[in-house]
Amino acid sequence: MRKYEVMLILPAEADDKVVSGATDRITGVLGQSGGEVQKVERWGRRRLAYELDRHTEGFYLVVEFTADPASLRELDRVLSLADEVIRFKVAVLPEKAAARGRERAGVPRATARPERDRSAPPERGAAVTVEANEEPVAEAAAS
Repeated sequence: MRKYEVMLILPAEADDKVVSGATDRITGVLGQSGGEVQKVERWGRRRLAYELDRHTEGFYLVVEFTADPASLRELDRVLSLADEVIRFKVAVLPEKAAARGRERAGVPRATARPERDRSAPPERGAAVTVEANEEPVAEAAAS
């Protein structure tokens, strides 16, 4: 069993009945193959980046679940046939991220650049940068 996440876009006017119907479909398909739904997040109504099937807004729903990879084909078929689903995307959750929930795992935080040794001249052909508070040093012209 692997951990997956599916994001669904439902019509913007979707009520609790439509949302629960979509989650029931997912639960039913996964239950047949031994999978189970762990978490359902309702992100709510949001504006779409571009128009999809004449919709400019949609109701976002994120479902985390465990399932066999073979059962994803049936889930894909069921969700593509569902009239209330505008768009969906299934993604595999990484092992570390699945263990810690929705945290970003394994991605190092941005660190500051290491300090450059300003006493030594830059290497030949290397790019020279000038900090905002420094003035460029004019090179002595050979006469």
